[in-house]
Amino acid sequence: QGQVDPLSQTAAHQGGSRRSFLGDVAAGLATCATTGLALPVNSNAADEELIDVYFGCGCFWHVQHEFVEAERRILNRSDDELTARAGYAGGKAGALDGKVCYHNFNRVSDYGPLGHAEVVSLRIPKSSYRDFAVEYTKLFDRNGFRPDQAGDRGSEYRNLVGFPGGAKSEVYLKQLVEASQENGDKLAFAEGLGDDPDRRALVFVMDSGLYPPFVAEQYHQFHDGFAPGEGYPQSYNDIAIKLAKAGTLGKSECPNGMLKV
Repeated sequence: QGQVDPLSQTAAHQGGSRRSFLGDVAAGLATCATTGLALPVNSNAADEELIDVYFGCGCFWHVQHEFVEAERRILNRSDDELTARAGYAGGKAGALDGKVCYHNFNRVSDYGPLGHAEVVSLRIPKSSYRDFAVEYTKLFDRNGFRPDQAGDRGSEYRNLVGFPGGAKSEVYLKQLVEASQENGDKLAFAEGLGDDPDRRALVFVMDSGLYPPFVAEQYHQFHDGFAPGEGYPQSYNDIAIKLAKAGTLGKSECPNGMLKV
């Protein structure tokens, strides 16, 4: 495709949503995350130019797991070197009072009203961007549906990617489109203007300098996916605690999810 979809929303699908699940189970951990993040640098890539990018495709739990696996496979990164973080991006408002948070009882800096979507951010070598773009396009089925299309819907779950320069970056945009074509040419792309809508098979391309990502709370990091079969090993879940202790996960004053803490 490579061109903008007519922006037609698919007929309504039925299914459970991650948000309703969290509303029923207000289980959180004590530590919250941040808009600022000290990410580790892979020693094997110390001499390469690193870029900050992000990918959004519905609920960030499953997406983070897929990009963690990609970091391990493509860059041979250890747990200490992983940079994939669940977060929020794409809203015109940026941060409110210095933070962007998940839905919470007091509605403090809620990412939804701020226009953001759920994303996973990474710091990767410039030369590896195409490989990660390929991994992103693999998340969609042959009809351009994301994994949770039947459940989590709306602008908070829209498809978007962010990289330096956005749609004006010929190099990264070309690699993104080529990656899509390599995986069935099932996606169309449009320049993201912020606060964009949720459209099937349409990915908004964001300038990561104008629309930076904000890392999500710790209890969202390295979390099991919501769908059946997405219960990950405890060793994966424990990476959040490990990185928090190392000071590379980040923390903020965001409330702890739906709880008043």
